[in-house]
Amino acid sequence: MKKRLYHGSQFIIQKPEYGKGARHNDYGKGFYCTEQIELAKEWACAKQVDGYANIYDLDFNGLNVLNLNDGHYNILNWLALLADNRTYWQNGSIAEEAKSYIKENFLPDISSYDVIIGYRADDSYFAFAQDFVAGVISMQKLAHAMKFGQLGEQIVLKSKKAFEQITYIGNEPVDAEIYYMKKTEREREARREYRKGKKEKADINELFILDIMREGIKNGDARLF
Repeated sequence: MKKRLYHGSQFIIQKPEYGKGARHNDYGKGFYCTEQIELAKEWACAKQVDGYANIYDLDFNGLNVLNLNDGHYNILNWLALLADNRTYWQNGSIAEEAKSYIKENFLPDISSYDVIIGYRADDSYFAFAQDFVAGVISMQKLAHAMKFGQLGEQIVLKSKKAFEQITYIGNEPVDAEIYYMKKTEREREARREYRKGKKEKADINELFILDIMREGIKNGDARLF
């Protein structure tokens, strides 16, 4: 099975290279793509300069895929990967202890996977995640917030095998004057929806990070789904 993927960048990338990429991206080093060309165009202009939506076909045959959104995983598995890779987190409060607990109990072993599929932690998503870790919002509100603004899902090539199975098709130039504004508005809409939801009264059954730590809730607990 092949899928058409897009990678937003300031550059034309005809041959993605295994082992390249920033260590502190959401899921570590890898090649980050999306199935939505409009999102790729927005990501290409993240630094407010013109860029390219690079176009590829990825052959998924024989690839081991970890899909964090397929129902077998919960939002804390995604958050544990962020805690393991992203460097900037709130200090103080319960945030540091919470981050350690999440990593210890919810971090998936990704070493055997060729591809990871999951949410992209744009600035808005990362801010929502930090609110949860600081005890401001519940796990349920965090999971709901992931859908705000349709900020998107990413497909990340992690293994040498995956890099061998991606084929460059071409590219589309991206005008930053158009797509930086689209990206900004999408983020703004996500934050608007988040602020509105944040004001809603929490249900008695919602789980906050203190509940999870105090009760020793671990991966596989039915309350997490």
